[in-house]
Amino acid sequence: MSRRGYFLAEAVLAGCLALPGNLAPSEQNSGAAKMDLAPEKLLSQPIGANWLSYNGDYTGRRFSSLDQINKNNVGQLRVSWVFHSPNSSALEVTPVVYEGVMFVTSANDAYALDAQTGRIVWHYARPVTQGLIDDAAEHHNRGVAIWHSRVYMETDNAHLLCLDARSGNLIWDVAYTDGNRNYGATSAPLLVKDKLIVGTSGGDDGVRGFVSAYDAESGKLAWRFWTIPGPGEPGSESWPGKAYLLGGGTTWMPGTFDPELNTLFWGTSNPAPDFNGDTRPGDDLYTDCVVALDPDTGKLKWHFQFTPHDLYDYDATETPVLVDAEYQGKARKLLVEANRNGYFYVLDRADGKFLAAVPFAEKLNWAKGIDRNGRPVLTGVVPTEKGTRVCPGFSGATNWYAPSYNPSTGLFYFLASENCSIYFRGKQKFVPGQMYYATGAKRSPGDTSKKILVAYDVTTAKAAWKYPQVGSGHSSAGTMTTAGGLVFFGDDAESFEAVDAGTGAPLWHFSTGQNITASPMSFSVNGNQQVVIAAGSDVFCFRL
Repeated sequence: MSRRGYFLAEAVLAGCLALPGNLAPSEQNSGAAKMDLAPEKLLSQPIGANWLSYNGDYTGRRFSSLDQINKNNVGQLRVSWVFHSPNSSALEVTPVVYEGVMFVTSANDAYALDAQTGRIVWHYARPVTQGLIDDAAEHHNRGVAIWHSRVYMETDNAHLLCLDARSGNLIWDVAYTDGNRNYGATSAPLLVKDKLIVGTSGGDDGVRGFVSAYDAESGKLAWRFWTIPGPGEPGSESWPGKAYLLGGGTTWMPGTFDPELNTLFWGTSNPAPDFNGDTRPGDDLYTDCVVALDPDTGKLKWHFQFTPHDLYDYDATETPVLVDAEYQGKARKLLVEANRNGYFYVLDRADGKFLAAVPFAEKLNWAKGIDRNGRPVLTGVVPTEKGTRVCPGFSGATNWYAPSYNPSTGLFYFLASENCSIYFRGKQKFVPGQMYYATGAKRSPGDTSKKILVAYDVTTAKAAWKYPQVGSGHSSAGTMTTAGGLVFFGDDAESFEAVDAGTGAPLWHFSTGQNITASPMSFSVNGNQQVVIAAGSDVFCFRL
């Protein structure tokens, strides 16, 4: 950054320049000037003027209490600004906003923007890493965490960076893997108390998954929880010899956190190799799980496994959403997840007790149902050397794209996907620097793919409404819901849409002209609610 650029950044953040839409001194309450986000503010819920983390708050609900934009006026939404990122054609970021300053990531770059105008305040640039494989080679980055006057992001090669929120200057850089290029990182860090919680990608590439916590001040490792147990540890019977070193179970999406229970909830990916389980007998803990961890120590409190001995690549990295509701006549702390395997789950998050699971995918042939203990009742449909049709297919019945929950309607919203694949099983010897699928999947002839926006009643585990999409099922856009009675989402026809949260009736749409692989958010500046989504290489901001 030039000297002039540095002082411009300080001036914009301090509210000293009369830029269009800059924060008024009376309304900024010195927050933007000092850029000091106290950790206690991350406990605020529901989300208001600020959107402080990837999912907005610790619950993962993506529910905004803002209601200026509502069912009556959403048709008047217009684009207020567009920010173009030059180094990505498929942004997956959810922006973070604090006191009128927006933070956006694209590959290994970070930007601070004036949230009212989209004008760049500062830009941190870092080259993409060469020689990575699989997901990491696509250099996806889903956003930042903020703490006091610092901004944190992950890089494609699993480094955790700490930047100065005022200038974008690098404060420290910590590599949190051993340099193995089969590891990557595609997530946004989660700030809990004074620790940054991070994970990795590479579950299909022969790595050992983990969740790690780093001190937010110094960058020093606080703890690490290995999702693949080592020899002699509980669950190690699935990992004979050195198989545990290649077992997968990566942690490539942010988790959620309950401060009252002091418990962190994090999803894990599929085991490796993906389609041949001969080298990993048994359940393959802790793959395809939600693990409940003590955020202070990393100790495991409980786990729930959605797909034991997964042969289908059914990662459980979908957001574990925390809902407080009356369930079967009793007030309970629930964990709700629409899983990639095609089932909608309700758990008690205090102890991990299984409460309910129902299928939400119509094309589902790998299991007959879920038993009273939460385990799938298998059909015997498995990958074979000649190929087997499996539903849901390789992309799952849903995936990482964000769900949301609206406490006013009691409904849980997510994008479901109807698709099937032909799965092939083979033998593969692990080779460093190569993928570890053994062997693969392809499109199922005659089967079409389709996306559907679905609303489920959490207390009854029944669908309230469904809104089918027009398209070929290729998008990876998520949802957000608001107190204005709306659900915003990226549809499968390159449009940003709003529907009635109670009925699913379409109310508004805007064609972005680009495939959407990100999830929306909302914030307010100077009393004006705004809604944002990334599409293709651009970030679009809308207001009335």
